[in-house]
Amino acid sequence: MAEEKKVQPAEQAEKKHAAVKSVKEKVPFGVRVKNFFKNYKSELKKIVWSSKEQTTKNTSVVVALVVVSAVVLVLLDLGLHSGITALRALIQNTL
Repeated sequence: MAEEKKVQPAEQAEKKHAAVKSVKEKVPFGVRVKNFFKNYKSELKKIVWSSKEQTTKNTSVVVALVVVSAVVLVLLDLGLHSGITALRALIQNTL
């Protein structure tokens, strides 16, 4: 059997003390909200935005792919529809 790690009473006391300490030192809600928006603003400053040309190029690629995908799906739909219609007509003619 694997040896179990035994927690010493002193370690348990430290953990309990840390938990009690964190409850006593709880930061007020307003301060937490202020800190959140402060951190949020600093993170936004780190973002590297694409240039207008790169954004335009990426957008045109996405639009082109959407159009090509739509055309392929329409052609598949028309082909399958006509194939199913032909099969149904064939089955009805044979009955």
